[in-house]
Amino acid sequence: MQNNHDGGYKALFSNPELVRDLILGFIPDDWLHSLDYSTLEAVNASFVTEDFAQRHEDIIWRVKVGGKRLYLYLLIEFQSGVDQYMVLRMMVYIGLLYQALIKEGEVLAGGRLPPILPIVLYNGKRNWTAPLDVNELIEAAPGLMEKFVPSARYYLVDENVYADSELASLKNLVAAVFRLEHPVSPEAIQELIASLHAWLIDRPDLRRTFARWIRKTLLRDRKYAILLPEVNDLLELKVMLADKLEEWALAYKAEGKAEGKAEGKAEGKIEGEMLALQKVLAKRFGAIPPQITAKIANASLADIERWIDRALDARNIEDIFVE
Repeated sequence: MQNNHDGGYKALFSNPELVRDLILGFIPDDWLHSLDYSTLEAVNASFVTEDFAQRHEDIIWRVKVGGKRLYLYLLIEFQSGVDQYMVLRMMVYIGLLYQALIKEGEVLAGGRLPPILPIVLYNGKRNWTAPLDVNELIEAAPGLMEKFVPSARYYLVDENVYADSELASLKNLVAAVFRLEHPVSPEAIQELIASLHAWLIDRPDLRRTFARWIRKTLLRDRKYAILLPEVNDLLELKVMLADKLEEWALAYKAEGKAEGKAEGKAEGKIEGEMLALQKVLAKRFGAIPPQITAKIANASLADIERWIDRALDARNIEDIFVE
């Protein structure tokens, strides 16, 4: 599983305020927005089966629907890399969660099951190219077999599709998270920290969680080139960063230019090799199956170069991609 979010990221979404703002700010649906998110409950790990607990590492919440004994379950998966089989994993998680609900007697009248909304929250740099429905992964078959192709989807929230100006217009904790992960400048981070401190004035626990997460986020990024001691509050972090703002801004600018040149060269070479591979495949084998197109889009430069060598002599297109 390609999941490089640190524990601090999961700690953020272990707070109902973040889950509420994710739904209200980034999933456009009137019915979902009408629910009472003061009823949000985290599903305790002991609630799920042992098998599910071992295989699923992310967040499960439930919210009451219409004040009745009916819950909408929110299954949130965090991703920093593109996974072609993400939808298959989500389908398995949903099945395991339903098995757990049946075992615990959390079913509705007549044995009906509650609805589950599976969400994938993605913050990687590459475009998300993985299928959103499991039927896109399954080879089509005629006649009777068409009826047995399963359909299961997840809702993708991709941080990369939102402009900073769009996010800045929202008083939304998740929008602030997205902006902090892709800041336009060091000054913008200072402004965001001040806004978060004001929004969370009555929530010292959440201010502390945000402060720790922001510190880790800054330390991971080479552009900042600064050392930060442990902090326990947003205001403390803001004061600490203010002393380093000029040094920080210069380092940010210099490192940003260097990274931009390096990334531009690397991306240009990968795109060129992808195009070359696709041309060879099309010439030798005709139309390229969508699952192979997706595999190429997510591949490294080394993989693409290896496949080009294989494509020259392969008897069929599948042999090229056998590992």
